[in-house]
This record gives sequence, C-alpha cells and structure tokens, in this order.
Amino acid sequence: MAYMSQDKKKELAPKIKAVLKKYGVKGSISVSHHSNLVVRLKEGKVDLYGEYLNGDNWCGSHGSDSVNTYHIDKMHTGKSLVFLKELHAAMMDGNWDKSDVMTDYFNVGWYTDIVLGKRMDGKPYVYTA
Repeated sequence: MAYMSQDKKKELAPKIKAVLKKYGVKGSISVSHHSNLVVRLKEGKVDLYGEYLNGDNWCGSHGSDSVNTYHIDKMHTGKSLVFLKELHAAMMDGNWDKSDVMTDYFNVGWYTDIVLGKRMDGKPYVYTA
C-alpha cells in the first residue's frame, strides 16, 4: 500500500532541492493524502510550457498543470526533459513498483506528482529566463 510520511519527505528533500537549485527552479515539497509526494514548481529557468510537445494541451489536475510522470520522455523535450527526468528520479529514490495491472493490483512505495503553479491563488508557473 502506498504510503508517504513526513519523515520520508524530509529524507528525500535534500536531493529534490539540489535538482531544483541546479536548474534554477523554485518549488515546494509536500505530502498529499499520505500516499503522494508532491513537488509544486513556482518559477524557474526551465521553459516547461515551451518545451512541451503537445502545445497547450496540458491536463489540469488539482486546478493546476501537472506533469505526467509516466510519460516524461514522450511529452517533453530539451532542457525541460532533462530537468523533469532528474527531478522525478530524485523523488523516486528508494521507491518500488510491484504492481500487476492485469489483475488490477497496485503495490508501490508512494506516488509522485509534479505540479506547475498554485491553484489556491491562481498563480501559474513562471518561466524566468
């Protein structure tokens, strides 16, 4: 059963923050529903919208734009591809996936969400290059 604790988040935070700093991106790290590790990207030097391969067709999860962490390779290009892959790898450090989708059995350590912008105050991700 997926579970993400505050202690595990604190353990992963230095690696995640190092990736954010390396690419000049500001963001926050949180836990949602005791099962999701969430990194919310606020602004940065990575053009996440401009290097998205499907143009303006972002999915609006949680009222903000979310990165499909299962298809980063297919949906992004350039610096955003490299950044998102590195960020997601830092978020997944120590995670496992023993799921069997054929029997509808999902067994992961925790789920991950990468969200652009902030829903509560309507602030989108800002590209600052």
